Amino acid sequence: MYAASALRIGYGLLYFAFLVREFPHRNTIWGPDSPWTPELAKELFGQTGWASVLTLSDSHAYFELCYTSALVISALYVLGWRTRAVSVLFAVVVASFHARAILMTDGGDNLILLISVYLVFTACGRRWSLDARRARLRSAGGGPAHRTGIRRWSGAEAGRPRHPLAAARETVTVVVHNCAMLVIAGQLCVLYGSAGLYKVQGGTWGNGTALHYVLNLDLFRPWPALSQLADSHPLLIALIGYLTVLVQVAFPFALFSRLKYPVLVLLLGMHSGIAVLMGLPLFSGAMIVADAAFLPDRFYRSLGSLARRLLRTLRPSGGTPDAAVPGHDSARPTSPT
Repeated sequence: MYAASALRIGYGLLYFAFLVREFPHRNTIWGPDSPWTPELAKELFGQTGWASVLTLSDSHAYFELCYTSALVISALYVLGWRTRAVSVLFAVVVASFHARAILMTDGGDNLILLISVYLVFTACGRRWSLDARRARLRSAGGGPAHRTGIRRWSGAEAGRPRHPLAAARETVTVVVHNCAMLVIAGQLCVLYGSAGLYKVQGGTWGNGTALHYVLNLDLFRPWPALSQLADSHPLLIALIGYLTVLVQVAFPFALFSRLKYPVLVLLLGMHSGIAVLMGLPLFSGAMIVADAAFLPDRFYRSLGSLARRLLRTLRPSGGTPDAAVPGHDSARPTSPT
């Protein structure tokens, strides 16, 4: 369940940053004064079946309310507050903004939309969330834990048999969660595998010149000097192109072995390069976050342990010794007898 929580936090932060970045241009992209007017959007909805809450009114005040609500929902999604309900709202937000300006996307929001829908069916609030914290506090106080918490308090813990409905609900939650995570993994395998096989069919990828042409596209050159520097090493560019195809085709098969770890590292480098050289940070961020679904829980637990050790190392050493802490066993007065 750590992986689902990592996806929740990653996509929530990514979409929140996306909305903040586009805040000065929000009306031009999604607002009533956009060149892609609400009337055109509704006409396209009739053909595609999409829908958007942004087209329910042409009022500027309504649009500002929707945009502010989207920012708040994204922040609450990251924090994991009432995750089951907020995850549904987050999926509605992503779908609404995607559908409102469907012709002005770079592909990253397509993946965010798909994963956000899948995450609705996961228990992505059981780790690293306010829901989990609230559940721990209630469990520590002897009260019933929140249904999205890490640890459930049940009658069996108090010496009473657990209610069959509670056990059945937990079983259904686990099964649905695992199925949703399996769908996410399958979606990514199809995405990488099809992308790799599609590249194999292209002549430019076969002769190693595909990245050369990509680096010379004016539409995808946010840093022309950097693109020219990379293009000045044709042998390296050709090797990176071949390695890209190999990693994408091998990705679905590498997941069943330890090779998935070096493959994920290579994919991280590939997407980082796409973000910098091609100016597609939303797409690259969406792919990097999605790859986190393949890391096991022990990886995230080890990260947590490492973070706690670092915090203890950075903490000032002039603290109070345990013996002087009130309530510690050695600080309690001993009986004269």
